[in-house]
Amino acid sequence: MISKVEHGEASPTAVLLGRLSGAFGLTLSTLLARAEGAGSRLMRVADQPQWRDPATGYLRRQVSPSGDIPLELTEIVLPAGAEVGFPAASYAFIRQTVWVLEGSLTFVEGDTTHELSQGDCLALGPPADCVFGNRTRKPCRYLVAVLRQN
Repeated sequence: MISKVEHGEASPTAVLLGRLSGAFGLTLSTLLARAEGAGSRLMRVADQPQWRDPATGYLRRQVSPSGDIPLELTEIVLPAGAEVGFPAASYAFIRQTVWVLEGSLTFVEGDTTHELSQGDCLALGPPADCVFGNRTRKPCRYLVAVLRQN
């Protein structure tokens, strides 16, 4: 699959990118930022890289500039009925907080399910397989704050 992505024969899914970023010890945001060549301290909204998962329609926008600050802010729009899973390896070198801005999010963290509504904020625990799900008929918009632990 990686070869197909490199040759432009396929678009990577969020799951594949999550696995790749975990394998390289990078966050998904860092992996995408390196691919985009981002590097400025100022990230204007028009310049914030966006990526859409071709399998689910999941849309992520890198809000914070990449750089030497270990904090990353990413806005996600999860379409109605969509679900995206990431393996525990994606979380090995980071700490995360998820803040729901609009809608409802069902977040499965290992064996624990969290039902989050607008305004709710969840600090993730130790690395576990995770699934972000939207079981509603409206998009869910949330912010993921990532602290890299290098």
